[in-house]
Amino acid sequence: MFYRPEVGHGLPHNPFGAIVAPRPIGWISTRDGAGRDNLAPYSFFNAVAYEPPQVMFASTSTKPDRDGTKDSVANIRDTGVFCVMIVEEAATDAMNATSAPAPRETDEFALAGIARAPCETIACSRVAGAPAALECRLTRIVPLPGAANFAVFGEVTGIHLRDDCLVDGRFEVTRFRPLARLGYRDYAVVRDTFELKRPGD
Repeated sequence: MFYRPEVGHGLPHNPFGAIVAPRPIGWISTRDGAGRDNLAPYSFFNAVAYEPPQVMFASTSTKPDRDGTKDSVANIRDTGVFCVMIVEEAATDAMNATSAPAPRETDEFALAGIARAPCETIACSRVAGAPAALECRLTRIVPLPGAANFAVFGEVTGIHLRDDCLVDGRFEVTRFRPLARLGYRDYAVVRDTFELKRPGD
């Protein structure tokens, strides 16, 4: 099969998300100019650099009560900061609850019954029990082709690691089993890992 995206695939559902998978989920917390917290998951998310550490996420749709984007991007434009949590298997339902298209003034921490804690380097809340949280300062928001598509880049200024996820000096993902997004409404959980050395290591 071959298709051109502008022509269409002819399938019952768009296969693109199933092709580029699995994708890590960035659980993005922000705060608006009035001090209200927001929390939402984004599966177009990844790390993009080591030194200094940097991450990105992309927002690809809009809300009727926001001007051409979603709450997360709008809040980051206003404040210049955000925090990214890594989603563990145990937080699947809570993460999903925060994906609801709630009004902009909704506090998703309260909506989903999620405990929050303050960040150390930025004025933002974070998910208190997350395996890891990355405090970020905005470096740029890049408009992408298409309506309401934006890539948000941030430099990591603080990192929280849950103590039980550190084993012999390594951040051990099998201790919390990260959740990943596939295509359609499908997800996966990382339960097994293996080591592969590069040539020359």
